Amino acid sequence: MHLTNEDKHQYRFETHGPKYLTDGTSNVDMGVVVITTGESHPCHKHTQQEESFLALEGECEVWVDGHLVTLQKGDYLVCKEGEAHFFRNVTDGDFKAVFIKAPRLDFKDSVYIEWEPGEEFPKI
Repeated sequence: MHLTNEDKHQYRFETHGPKYLTDGTSNVDMGVVVITTGESHPCHKHTQQEESFLALEGECEVWVDGHLVTLQKGDYLVCKEGEAHFFRNVTDGDFKAVFIKAPRLDFKDSVYIEWEPGEEFPKI
């Protein structure tokens, strides 16, 4: 068993970014992410994991393989392995979501892609 509380974990950038709630003994990586006003998270894909998001607060643009999806509170998005995703918060409030990566891996399988909205999406 693994029991924890979100308040016991730190965001990567003190007040925002991801924070993991799992301890490495689960079959998934799970946590919460906060994307602040005007912030974006670089375009990337996972080679062996799918990553899903449950929006808890706010709204955020998510570009999946170059296609825009707007996540709002209560929305659930699954990015299959190999689907590139880019987050950008263009609202005047923070966006917060639960994220789950499955299966859990002992290594980082993120591949970052040089792309931003407005550019032609590369063939990957």
